Amino acid sequence: MPRRIPCHRPPRPARADTRPSAAARGYDWRWQKYARMYLKRPDNVLCRITPGCNRPATLVDHIVPHKGDYQLFWDPDNHQPGCKPCHDRKTALEDGGFGRCPQRPR
Repeated sequence: MPRRIPCHRPPRPARADTRPSAAARGYDWRWQKYARMYLKRPDNVLCRITPGCNRPATLVDHIVPHKGDYQLFWDPDNHQPGCKPCHDRKTALEDGGFGRCPQRPR
């Protein structure tokens, strides 16, 4: 039986932007408990990120990105209920695609 020729795979480059874990960024058990309680409130049942979106809220969004600011992270006035598709779209537009350089305006 013929042997398969090994293919050359160059080593993966190390990520230049090593991002801390979610827990290290503040999304620990306290945040998870807070988010569950926040989403149980009657006025936080539907997504409010995109006007007209009537999907059920599944996560809590920071209206203004906190960028590590502890006070802004826990400020209840900076939170809004959202669904994952709207949150992902908003994050991609703000951060330029999940943490990459911001996109140029078209």
